[in-house]
Amino acid sequence: MNLPASVWLFQSLHALGMALWLSIAVINNWRGFAGSARAVGGTMSMAPLLAEPAVDTPLWSRRVRSPALHRAALMVVLALQAVGAVAFWAGSYALFIGDGLPAARPWLNLGLSAFAAFLFAMHLGGLWFGYWIRQESLQHTHLALLLWVMAAFFLFNHAWA
Repeated sequence: MNLPASVWLFQSLHALGMALWLSIAVINNWRGFAGSARAVGGTMSMAPLLAEPAVDTPLWSRRVRSPALHRAALMVVLALQAVGAVAFWAGSYALFIGDGLPAARPWLNLGLSAFAAFLFAMHLGGLWFGYWIRQESLQHTHLALLLWVMAAFFLFNHAWA
């Protein structure tokens, strides 16, 4: 296999993988909306900080205990995930069947932007509600996913492409 074909293969599989990952995230959050909203609500209400030993922090004034706001926050994340999934499916189609990377790149970049937007929403929201104190693994997951998005941006937009 020559270099251009191997780069195309890697980019195509990566685009398809991101389309599938985002699609599964949308399906999971849609089908399990109540549970996902409770998880978002746990962070927004700062519930992990109440577990023994409770954490005394001046951040308590930021607590949001409204289930309606928890659902609204999840809806923003879900909408961004859906935009990202659709964009990645369009980009994957352009890579596999369409006119290749030049036609796919705007779709892939839109997908990456939506992906980064919902990750920043979760990461910055978590930071606001003090999730680094008791939800370190969630914070690390958000950071790892953001690194994946940044690496994918370079994969799809590097000069070899």
